[in-house]
Amino acid sequence: MKLSKRSRYGLRLMLELALNHGKSLMKLKDIAKKENISEKYLSQIIIPLKGAGFVSSTRGAHGGYVLKKPPAQITVKDIVELLEGDISLVECVENPSLCYRTTFCSTRDVWSKLSTQISEVLSSVSLEDLKQNARQKIKHSKYTYQI
Repeated sequence: MKLSKRSRYGLRLMLELALNHGKSLMKLKDIAKKENISEKYLSQIIIPLKGAGFVSSTRGAHGGYVLKKPPAQITVKDIVELLEGDISLVECVENPSLCYRTTFCSTRDVWSKLSTQISEVLSSVSLEDLKQNARQKIKHSKYTYQI
Protein backbone atom coordinates (compact mmCIF):
# COMPACT_ATOMS: atom_id res chain seq x y z
CA MET A 1 0.00 0.00 0.00
CA LYS A 2 1.32 3.41 -0.91
CA LEU A 3 -0.42 6.61 0.10
CA SER A 4 -0.71 9.27 -2.56
CA LYS A 5 0.72 12.78 -2.31
CA ARG A 6 -2.88 13.91 -1.95
CA SER A 7 -3.19 12.19 1.44
CA ARG A 8 0.29 13.11 2.63
CA TYR A 9 -0.12 16.75 1.64
CA GLY A 10 -3.68 16.81 2.97
CA LEU A 11 -2.46 15.61 6.34
CA ARG A 12 0.28 18.26 6.37
CA LEU A 13 -2.31 20.92 5.49
CA MET A 14 -4.56 19.76 8.31
CA LEU A 15 -1.64 19.66 10.75
CA GLU A 16 -0.81 23.29 9.92
CA LEU A 17 -4.43 24.21 10.64
CA ALA A 18 -4.28 22.21 13.89
CA LEU A 19 -1.08 23.99 14.96
CA ASN A 20 -2.90 27.27 14.39
CA HIS A 21 -6.18 26.13 15.99
CA GLY A 22 -7.79 28.82 18.13
CA LYS A 23 -5.70 31.56 16.56
CA SER A 24 -6.23 33.50 13.33
CA LEU A 25 -7.40 32.29 9.94
CA MET A 26 -4.70 30.79 7.72
CA LYS A 27 -4.26 31.53 4.05
CA LEU A 28 -3.47 28.66 1.69
CA LYS A 29 -0.54 30.59 0.25
CA ASP A 30 1.05 30.75 3.71
CA ILE A 31 0.54 27.03 4.29
CA ALA A 32 1.85 26.29 0.80
CA LYS A 33 4.99 28.31 1.43
CA LYS A 34 5.57 26.83 4.88
CA GLU A 35 5.06 23.25 3.68
CA ASN A 36 6.69 23.73 0.27
CA ILE A 37 3.55 22.53 -1.54
CA SER A 38 1.93 24.14 -4.55
CA GLU A 39 -0.89 26.48 -3.54
CA LYS A 40 -2.87 25.28 -6.55
CA TYR A 41 -2.58 21.68 -5.33
CA LEU A 42 -3.66 22.65 -1.81
CA SER A 43 -6.67 24.49 -3.25
CA GLN A 44 -7.79 21.16 -4.75
CA ILE A 45 -7.21 19.23 -1.54
CA ILE A 46 -9.09 21.72 0.65
CA ILE A 47 -12.37 21.21 -1.24
CA PRO A 48 -13.21 17.71 0.10
CA LEU A 49 -11.91 18.70 3.56
CA LYS A 50 -14.42 21.57 3.60
CA GLY A 51 -17.15 19.32 2.22
CA ALA A 52 -16.59 16.80 5.01
CA GLY A 53 -16.94 19.50 7.65
CA PHE A 54 -13.31 19.41 8.83
CA VAL A 55 -12.47 22.92 7.61
CA SER A 56 -14.35 26.18 7.25
CA SER A 57 -13.37 29.21 5.24
CA THR A 58 -13.93 32.92 5.20
CA ARG A 59 -13.62 34.91 1.99
CA GLY A 60 -12.04 38.29 1.58
CA ALA A 61 -8.81 40.10 2.24
CA HIS A 62 -8.71 38.91 5.84
CA GLY A 63 -10.14 35.50 5.01
CA GLY A 64 -8.61 32.09 5.26
CA TYR A 65 -9.15 28.62 6.68
CA VAL A 66 -9.61 27.14 10.14
CA LEU A 67 -10.44 23.74 11.53
CA LYS A 68 -14.15 23.40 12.09
CA LYS A 69 -13.67 20.74 14.77
CA PRO A 70 -11.12 20.52 17.57
CA PRO A 71 -7.91 18.71 16.50
CA ALA A 72 -8.63 15.91 18.99
CA GLN A 73 -11.82 15.05 17.08
CA ILE A 74 -10.17 14.49 13.68
CA THR A 75 -8.13 11.34 13.14
CA VAL A 76 -5.53 10.55 10.53
CA LYS A 77 -7.91 7.84 9.31
CA ASP A 78 -10.65 10.44 8.76
CA ILE A 79 -8.36 12.45 6.51
CA VAL A 80 -6.77 9.54 4.64
CA GLU A 81 -10.11 7.84 3.94
CA LEU A 82 -11.60 11.09 2.73
CA LEU A 83 -8.71 11.78 0.36
CA GLU A 84 -7.88 8.20 -0.68
CA GLY A 85 -11.18 6.39 -0.41
CA ASP A 86 -11.30 2.86 0.97
CA ILE A 87 -8.00 2.01 2.66
CA SER A 88 -8.36 -1.77 2.48
CA LEU A 89 -5.36 -3.38 0.84
CA VAL A 90 -7.43 -5.53 -1.49
CA GLU A 91 -11.00 -5.02 -2.68
CA CYS A 92 -12.35 -8.33 -1.38
CA VAL A 93 -11.65 -7.36 2.23
CA GLU A 94 -14.19 -4.54 2.15
CA ASN A 95 -16.51 -6.15 -0.38
CA PRO A 96 -16.40 -9.99 -0.26
CA SER A 97 -18.97 -10.31 -3.04
CA LEU A 98 -16.34 -9.16 -5.55
CA CYS A 99 -14.54 -12.49 -5.43
CA TYR A 100 -15.90 -16.01 -5.64
CA ARG A 101 -12.89 -17.27 -3.64
CA THR A 102 -13.75 -15.29 -0.49
CA THR A 103 -15.08 -18.25 1.51
CA PHE A 104 -12.03 -20.47 0.96
CA CYS A 105 -9.21 -17.98 0.28
CA SER A 106 -6.42 -18.32 2.83
CA THR A 107 -4.61 -15.16 1.76
CA ARG A 108 -7.69 -12.97 2.29
CA ASP A 109 -7.28 -13.50 6.05
CA VAL A 110 -3.83 -11.92 5.90
CA TRP A 111 -5.09 -8.90 3.95
CA SER A 112 -8.04 -8.57 6.29
CA LYS A 113 -5.85 -8.58 9.42
CA LEU A 114 -3.42 -6.12 7.90
CA SER A 115 -6.22 -3.80 6.77
CA THR A 116 -7.71 -3.92 10.28
CA GLN A 117 -4.39 -3.05 11.88
CA ILE A 118 -3.75 -0.17 9.49
CA SER A 119 -7.23 1.15 10.21
CA GLU A 120 -6.69 0.85 13.97
CA VAL A 121 -3.37 2.71 13.87
CA LEU A 122 -4.74 5.51 11.69
CA SER A 123 -7.80 5.77 13.97
CA SER A 124 -5.63 5.98 17.08
CA VAL A 125 -3.81 9.14 15.97
CA SER A 126 -5.60 12.48 16.04
CA LEU A 127 -4.50 15.86 14.75
CA GLU A 128 -4.03 16.80 18.41
CA ASP A 129 -1.53 13.94 18.78
CA LEU A 130 0.33 15.09 15.66
CA LYS A 131 0.26 18.68 16.92
CA GLN A 132 1.83 17.69 20.24
CA ASN A 133 4.39 15.52 18.45
CA ALA A 134 5.28 18.37 16.07
CA ARG A 135 5.83 20.76 18.96
CA GLN A 136 8.11 18.25 20.71
CA LYS A 137 10.16 17.64 17.57
CA ILE A 138 10.52 21.34 16.84
CA LYS A 139 11.52 22.06 20.42
CA HIS A 140 14.39 19.56 20.10
CA SER A 141 15.35 20.42 16.52
CA LYS A 142 18.49 22.28 15.55
CA TYR A 143 16.48 24.03 12.82
CA THR A 144 14.46 27.18 13.35
CA TYR A 145 10.81 26.57 12.67
CA GLN A 146 7.96 28.84 13.60
CA ILE A 147 4.72 27.37 14.95
